[in-house]
Amino acid sequence: MKPRVIGRFVIAATLLIGAGVAGAAGKKAATAPTTDAGLADAARHAIAMYPHYDIWDDIGIQVASGNVTLTGAVNQPYKKTDIERLVNTLPGVTRVQNDIRVLPLSPQDDRLRLTVARAIYGDPTLRRYAVEPLKPIHILVENGHVTLAGVVATEMDKNIAGIRAASAGLSFGPVVNDLQVEHPPARKS
Repeated sequence: MKPRVIGRFVIAATLLIGAGVAGAAGKKAATAPTTDAGLADAARHAIAMYPHYDIWDDIGIQVASGNVTLTGAVNQPYKKTDIERLVNTLPGVTRVQNDIRVLPLSPQDDRLRLTVARAIYGDPTLRRYAVEPLKPIHILVENGHVTLAGVVATEMDKNIAGIRAASAGLSFGPVVNDLQVEHPPARKS
């Protein structure tokens, strides 16, 4: 069935739709990060807003001339492809190299993740990190081996998190504590 409206209205509607598309394209280009650092920040933000990114994952981002390299690990295969697709849609990204590892799917590793998370986030000193929407301490478990990643405020928090993770038991070997300290103590000369 053909539309009954003809003439100027159809032409005007076509022009408005075209202007909307052109306006949206111009807006997307205007908001594109102009530097690699800006693109890295946009990618970091997009990943942080991804609803399935949690304390069991840790993603690293490197950007050179619009080429984004993703590193780190996730605990589910779909997260690897979702994150790549998400970063690839960002304005300014020319290419995405996805070097994210998918940790083995294992009920024993899942139990260890939960045990370590309870030990860390249940500690009175570290409880303040538990209330943050994006928890800063990430727990990676691969075949019974525990690695802590993320950022904490002080060296003491880093040490307590490592001690709590190690005391949770069930780990095969020592806990690797790769937590970064946001405010490292000043070195004396």
